Amino acid sequence: MMQIERIWEFLQRLTPVTRSCLLTELERLELCGVEMPGSADIQAKLRAEFRKDGSSQGRGGDPARYFFAALEPVLVNSAPEHENCGRIPRGSLAPIWEWINRDLLPTMARDYVDEINKLTAADKQKELRKAAATFQTKVLKYLENALGSPEAVTQTRAKLATYTASPSAYHDLTKLMCVLRTRDALAKFNDALPANIEKFDDAMLAKVTALLKTLGKEHADAVPFGLALIGKRLKTSWHLIYLATKAAPSKKAADIAAMPYAIAVSMVLDQVEDARSALRVALRKNRVLVARSLLVAIYDTEHALQVRINELDASQWGARLRKLMDAIAALVEEEVSRFPDEVGHVLGSSSLRGGKSLTRRLSYMAWKGRDAFNSSVASCMKLVS
Repeated sequence: MMQIERIWEFLQRLTPVTRSCLLTELERLELCGVEMPGSADIQAKLRAEFRKDGSSQGRGGDPARYFFAALEPVLVNSAPEHENCGRIPRGSLAPIWEWINRDLLPTMARDYVDEINKLTAADKQKELRKAAATFQTKVLKYLENALGSPEAVTQTRAKLATYTASPSAYHDLTKLMCVLRTRDALAKFNDALPANIEKFDDAMLAKVTALLKTLGKEHADAVPFGLALIGKRLKTSWHLIYLATKAAPSKKAADIAAMPYAIAVSMVLDQVEDARSALRVALRKNRVLVARSLLVAIYDTEHALQVRINELDASQWGARLRKLMDAIAALVEEEVSRFPDEVGHVLGSSSLRGGKSLTRRLSYMAWKGRDAFNSSVASCMKLVS
């Protein structure tokens, strides 16, 4: 405890901005599975200082909260370490906000912060949203002009690296630009979607696909974010692949990859990646029931991909899935060895893999049989013609 107090005494000498960025980095590293003795105590102290509401993600105060409000529907609480198509990790917001304030547009940002603080004190909600939208437009236009050369991109990457060690910060910045550029269209798309999608049947699929086509016609770069918004409403997250698989002429990976919304498969793999990060944290914190639930969801997704995509192993999707599942297996084996035998058996049990059950195997055979039947019919039609 004495060592923690000494560290805290040192941190008090740093600026508030630096301490805030440190908190964001500590949370990011925790999500990535990096073990740091004493980190929990330091995080608790920093949260008490910067997050009076006890939230686990920083907002940077009202000015940042209003500025990033347009991004809220596509924000995720995952670690900003891997590709997240159509989604932006919350952990990337703090370094981007600090960069905007201190390097990109310090004078404009200072004026914006002052204006937001005054409007907040007066509780003028309409004016607050208008001021935030105006500053969003200014930042977007400046970024579009400022990032027009490879040299500018390199410089921006270097600047962002002073606020975070995350390798995805610049990519998340470009996604932020896309969302701001298409915020009105995405808001309209979001409002048109059902609040929840319990059953992603053909009728619902047709409705959602029509909305996606409308969005993509004017803003093709916004489609991944549209897919992410759909994914948030699905009761079963991996059902997102239906937007790619059901439109394909066959179940072959190559045919599915040629579909307009093939990126949905990659986005489901992103979800598995997120689940792996969450699983690591759950296991490290001995949250066995949470870990078990995550494993079941991971195995269900693995099975769904294997059943609905033929020649998956030979595709890039298959290679990524195999790498993910190997990493998850190694993680479980390593962490379970710390638990009592009865707990280890629960997490290591093959019963968690629903795809190995008799019902799932019969389902798999039925899917394969359907493909064989369709192939035979097609061959007969060719002979007749």
